[in-house]
Amino acid sequence: MKQKKNQVQAPRLDLMKKLIISAVISVSTLAISSDTFASGSRLPIVTQTTPKDGTVVNTQTPNQTSGTVNGRNDTGSVTPITDKYSFLDPGHEVPFSLLKKALEYYDGHLTSISNKSVIGIIDFKQHNSKERFYIVDMETGNVERYLVAHGKNSDPDFDGFATAFSNVSGSDASSIGFYKTAETYEGSHGYSLRLDGLSNTNSNARSRAIVIHPADYVIPGNKIGRSWGCPAVEPRYSVQIIDKIKGGALIFASNIY
Repeated sequence: MKQKKNQVQAPRLDLMKKLIISAVISVSTLAISSDTFASGSRLPIVTQTTPKDGTVVNTQTPNQTSGTVNGRNDTGSVTPITDKYSFLDPGHEVPFSLLKKALEYYDGHLTSISNKSVIGIIDFKQHNSKERFYIVDMETGNVERYLVAHGKNSDPDFDGFATAFSNVSGSDASSIGFYKTAETYEGSHGYSLRLDGLSNTNSNARSRAIVIHPADYVIPGNKIGRSWGCPAVEPRYSVQIIDKIKGGALIFASNIY
């Protein structure tokens, strides 16, 4: 009888040993976990995304919202220049593409622009009977519009539309591109304003004597007269225009939208 009792107790001892070993392992695991993350750091969150091809990709999500950098939406895009200067031209008078190009140049060359208060834009695509010389006030956003002439050989048919442009002396044609206004002077046309060309399409502006000046042939009507290449303006507004844009303001002349 004594031998049989010992045989019954043996399996119970084995079971108890297994339970004790299991408990020791559990305690050890908890100790390791507690030590590893005692500093309060969080486990990385692992999410699963399923692309269109059906594969599963595991990605670790850091402590920021997906699609953001430092709490801001990160679209990878730059703020459009027209958003930065959205207060300009509230009446949408200036052709959008010309204003955008002028603003891009203006904003990228601020250190070299002495007169930052205005931008001039000449739209040579419009008929010359239109007030196509825009002066944009960079502080208030307001726009003023004036008549402006083009060169006679820019409009050989004399139909009021400029179709040809040149940077060559003696061409009697208008030049397109970016200009910077310079000094004023008294010339044969009266109070005038010199221009310096900033583009390869108008780099000879000063040597060609391409200037802003008053001209009697620039008057409201079905068609105005032509110059020898100068952006001549209406005499009654010439002093007002010149005084506003003189001294290093940017002018952009173009016929391309």
